[in-house]
Amino acid sequence: MNTARAYVMTERARSTAATGERILDATVELFVERPYAHVTLRDVADRAGVTVQTVIRRFGDKEGLTAAAADRTRVQVFTHRGAAPIGDLEGAIDNLVTHYEDVGGLVLRLLSEEDSVPQLAAMTAEGRAVHREWCARVFAPYLAPLRGVDRTRRLAQIVAVCDVYTWKVLRHDAGLSQRQVATAVVELLEPLTTLSLNRAAPPKGQ
Repeated sequence: MNTARAYVMTERARSTAATGERILDATVELFVERPYAHVTLRDVADRAGVTVQTVIRRFGDKEGLTAAAADRTRVQVFTHRGAAPIGDLEGAIDNLVTHYEDVGGLVLRLLSEEDSVPQLAAMTAEGRAVHREWCARVFAPYLAPLRGVDRTRRLAQIVAVCDVYTWKVLRHDAGLSQRQVATAVVELLEPLTTLSLNRAAPPKGQ
């Protein structure tokens, strides 16, 4: 009896977790498709195949649902981008472009509405900070020879080249494939990283 009851409880917990994931998936999909103000709990419930009451019971109001979706996305971003190799230009950019293929649409939507929705503005501010920290960590070997304003400028250049808008221009506006986008970003970064390494190299003849 105890075994049977434990099994039922386990299955119920799995079902509840799966329902929560469907709701969050639906939320993210809808945020990409339409403005934040036009996404309702009814839209999310219909997309997830649940009732509005189920959404409310799990996440509360729209603000709570948005926060939960942001928390899950944050974990996914840290997990994926945290795997980028340090000092490996091509490997790091492959990681970055794959990341943008997964969440670039969502990021662009958030950026387009950050001035009108305070909750989204907080997310984009955090995203910018995370992106800058990622660039500083992954490209640390190329930044190490630089000091002061030279390092600040070089990091700002790397952050700009690796920005989601650069991906958008190359992938969506220019219509490049994912592989060609990665190649293009590497080509944009190579002069910057070469300049940094040349700073560290001793003069010829020494």
